[in-house]
Amino acid sequence: MFGRLRLRLAPHQAAGVVGERAAAKHLKRAGYRVLARNLDLGVGEIDLLCLAPDRATVVIVEVKARVIRADAPRPESSVTWHKQRKLAQLASALVKRPGFAGRPVRIDVVGVDLDERARRAVAIRHHENAVGA
Repeated sequence: MFGRLRLRLAPHQAAGVVGERAAAKHLKRAGYRVLARNLDLGVGEIDLLCLAPDRATVVIVEVKARVIRADAPRPESSVTWHKQRKLAQLASALVKRPGFAGRPVRIDVVGVDLDERARRAVAIRHHENAVGA
């Protein structure tokens, strides 16, 4: 009756959605299992929560995506000390939840370069254990 509901996203939000999809696809191809997307823990949100290929390590993945420009730094360089501290807080909150206590947890960062229209990924860089928890 009403057709599809389309949400209008700001350009940076659209880039984030495309970047998270591309990162999840990349990680799955590398043997990771995506457990959750945009997981809200009350103290903040985890972009992707994954199980590493070893099937023991829980991986919190921070995804940074940006339209590529010659003069712009890589998107993952925007993970500041403040964001790193927030990611460490998320890791602490996660291990207090049932099913995660006692499991090894690490924090990875995935940088995604997008085409000029922010519609597809042209490069993906996965930095394992990028943030010490």
